[in-house]
Order: sequence, then C-alpha cells, then structure tokens
Amino acid sequence: MTIPRTAPIPQWDHTNEAECRRAGRAIEVVGQRWAPGVLLALDRGAQRFSEIAALVEGISARMLTVRLKQLEAAKLVVRTVIPTTPVSVRYSLSPRGADLLAALRPMAAYVQRWNDDTDPPE
Repeated sequence: MTIPRTAPIPQWDHTNEAECRRAGRAIEVVGQRWAPGVLLALDRGAQRFSEIAALVEGISARMLTVRLKQLEAAKLVVRTVIPTTPVSVRYSLSPRGADLLAALRPMAAYVQRWNDDTDPPE
C-alpha cells in the first residue's frame, strides 16, 4: 500500500543527540492527555477557560488548569490577563503552538488511516 505524501519531509539528523532530546521534549508536552484537545480548541478560536472546557469533552477544570500551565510553560499557549472588573483571562495559540498544531495534522491523519479498533482500552 502506497501512502501519498502531501509535502516533502525535511531532513532530520536522527544521529544528533541534541535534536533527539528536543524532539522528545516536544512529543512529551503534546503527548500529555488532553494537550492536543486544548490546542485544537484554541485553534478553533476558543479563548476563555470556559470556552476551552466546553470544547474539550471530558476534561475536568483542574486538569484543564494543569494543561494550560504546561502549554504556557512550553511557549505553545499565551495567557493574557485583561485588567477589567472582574479580571478576564484569555488564552491563545502562540506562533510556536500554531506551528506545532500544523505538524500534528499529518499524525492525526495517520491515526485516522490506521484506526482498526485494536487499541488497548485506557
């Protein structure tokens, strides 16, 4: 079976330990449960905590808080405090987050292509 490629894959020096560590850190962040859903919610334009929570089905408020802090620490999400009464907080994708989300789209396509319902239950 030949799988069509949409864009050329840039060369990556898989023997370079520093590059491998950086790739591993990126995968760790985005591999956390709920992280892709939060990024996708922000890609859809959600900005407030409650809007994100409504789009990420099943996530608790506590877990959403944890993920948003992790994604902000990884510079994938920008948290903006608006000094109103009461204070308003907005979240958005950083350019780095938007770029990572674009990189994840082929992986999502891979998952859909090869989904055969044989994955172990969570």
